[in-house]
Amino acid sequence: MISFNFFPSWRLSWYLARSFLKSSFAVLLGLVGILMMLDLLGESGEILAQPGNGEAELWRYAGLRIPQIIQRFLPFALLLGTLITMASMNQHSEVIAMKAAGVSAHQIIAPLIVTSLFIAAANFVFNERIVTRATAALNAWSDVKYGNVPPESGTQTNVWVREGDDLIFARQVVGSGPDTRLQGVTIYDRTGGTLTGVLNAQSGRYTNPGWELAGTRRFDVEKGSVAEAPSLRVAATVDPVQFTLAAVDPNEQDFWQLRRSIDELEKAGRSIRSAESSWWHKLSGPLSGILMPLLAAIAAFGLARSGQLFLRAVTGMGLGFSYFVADNFALAMGNFGAYPPFLAAWGPFFLFLLIGETVLVRSEE
Repeated sequence: MISFNFFPSWRLSWYLARSFLKSSFAVLLGLVGILMMLDLLGESGEILAQPGNGEAELWRYAGLRIPQIIQRFLPFALLLGTLITMASMNQHSEVIAMKAAGVSAHQIIAPLIVTSLFIAAANFVFNERIVTRATAALNAWSDVKYGNVPPESGTQTNVWVREGDDLIFARQVVGSGPDTRLQGVTIYDRTGGTLTGVLNAQSGRYTNPGWELAGTRRFDVEKGSVAEAPSLRVAATVDPVQFTLAAVDPNEQDFWQLRRSIDELEKAGRSIRSAESSWWHKLSGPLSGILMPLLAAIAAFGLARSGQLFLRAVTGMGLGFSYFVADNFALAMGNFGAYPPFLAAWGPFFLFLLIGETVLVRSEE
């Protein structure tokens, strides 16, 4: 008689969860070790090229890079850990014994899903407290070619702002509010999506409203002529906050900090689709771990001696990797603005939740 309890016995649940944890973290340790060595081989030349850098800087790079590798490949480890655990139990007829005792397929994978839920919560905290800080530090260090990182100056580089159809590029933005100063300004004047002129300026300052550019030089695309002027006032609707908020990197900000940045971008009239997609993904990303036992559970069921165990394992791996492809594609479409932010972050999660449940029910239950 089949039991309708969500879990099998506590002893069996603990055995399943423990086997799953051992396999998953063994895979994660191997992935981190191999990928870190390959990454370090690629970067060590540039790190050691800086005068004064040595072994300590290599260890520093590894310490900043490892959290990023763990964040990215933890779901892969959970997927492979589930496949190893389930395939091994299938091969040793443990699954058959559990089924004969009245344990359903959902009860077999329930301890793995609950364990993945705890791992997802720990992963979220790890990402917010460690990965974001490591990413910010590593980006700042790599920007100076692994040399000495200068003190925070409030200066931003390579900032893009949009005003209607026109695109404004500032090579350097210094200060904030009314004291904002621009250096190396280029304005791409467009009408109906067609480029009509390019305006270059040495510097610019905020005049409320608009910006006064100095040392301007404008190229007219239609006429093919160049006109120079000592100063010119442009961009009357562009606020200084649009320049100072232009370099919001979701990977460097935690969940609450990114939410505040999104609110400020929205107040400034800036597009928030990309940042909001990444904000939702800070939740859906760690939670993707709970899908891995469901997608890989197909390897547990079916007779091992039938010769289909390898095919089932490959199918489970294919479902897992298909999720990662769909997730990255949806996030890219969300950043591009083709998908709404919530759909971009959560669409693949719910889609593959239904796919995994359907495959499990159709193949076993």
